[in-house]
Amino acid sequence: MACCHETSCSSAARSNVVNDPRWRRALWIALLINASFFVTEIVAGAAAGSMALQADALDFFGDAANYAISLGVAGMALTWRARAALAKGGTLIAFALWVLGSTAWHAFHGTLPRAEVMGVVGVAALIANGGVALMLYRFRFGDANMRSV
Repeated sequence: MACCHETSCSSAARSNVVNDPRWRRALWIALLINASFFVTEIVAGAAAGSMALQADALDFFGDAANYAISLGVAGMALTWRARAALAKGGTLIAFALWVLGSTAWHAFHGTLPRAEVMGVVGVAALIANGGVALMLYRFRFGDANMRSV
């Protein structure tokens, strides 16, 4: 039985997409881009005193982990893929709580970030995220794990 009213969402279509080498290649590329920007934004955020860059770095880390987990569970049973999607959601909540706490700390201590570093790195991050989103858009159908990518 199909999970929705589209033929691309049937269990046969999901199986083909999960095992599609193009999907795996796209995930590897997305993983490398996101891991690289995680390191870049952590360093730039620390140097500029910017919680916004560090928060975005955590988002890149979360995305990289998301892609790594998706690659790891791609051939597994639907139950494991669903558990992986749930775990990914839980880690994003944990990251959000850390960012809120760190932001409150910086607000309390009155630290100001360097805007020029934030701007340059922010624009580069926007381009990277947009490119990855466009690359993965065609693989948007499938189970919860694939949709979470």
